[in-house]
Amino acid sequence: MNSGVLSQPTLVLNRSWMAIATTTVRHALGMVFSGSAKVIRPDTYETHNFETWSDMIVEPEEPFIRTVTLRIKVPEVIVLTGYNGVPAQTVTFTRRNLYKRDHNTCQYCGCRPGNGELSIDHVVPRSRGGKSTWTNCVLACVGCNHRKANRLPQEAGMRLLTKPEAPHWTPVLEAPVGRIRQSWERFVSDRYWNTTLEP
Repeated sequence: MNSGVLSQPTLVLNRSWMAIATTTVRHALGMVFSGSAKVIRPDTYETHNFETWSDMIVEPEEPFIRTVTLRIKVPEVIVLTGYNGVPAQTVTFTRRNLYKRDHNTCQYCGCRPGNGELSIDHVVPRSRGGKSTWTNCVLACVGCNHRKANRLPQEAGMRLLTKPEAPHWTPVLEAPVGRIRQSWERFVSDRYWNTTLEP
């Protein structure tokens, strides 16, 4: 089997056909084989179990997995047969996600000087008890960071452009840039597609 193809992403829908996660092709095929999921043909919305999916003809341009006796089309979307919930997820507080939330923009003056000229500012400075949290950290350019220094924004005569808060995107649907499949558009909301993913 081609390990590169097996590690590619597959979109996972719950029993109500709501997108809830991504997984690898390898895991998706395992779930289909065990009966806990079915493959969806995005163009027709037909569902297939492992037997009917492995019987499908693979077109020359389509990615596939080769076994000793079979050529199996890569499943791009699967639907779970039993689970109907939505996993409770929160976005991890990381530097990458903070840059993503603030759109690589200084939250005091609104400039976008480039990542190298932006830093993370604690609205309430750490020396005054401020924590590294979604609600206390923002991006600031070098000039604004220097101006604010070890003060509260109001003490420095500065105002935040937006109130810092935890992001509202769905982390389970994140996929690396370049690995998002066009066929997912039928199953994932506009909010997901309008979220910019940084490299």
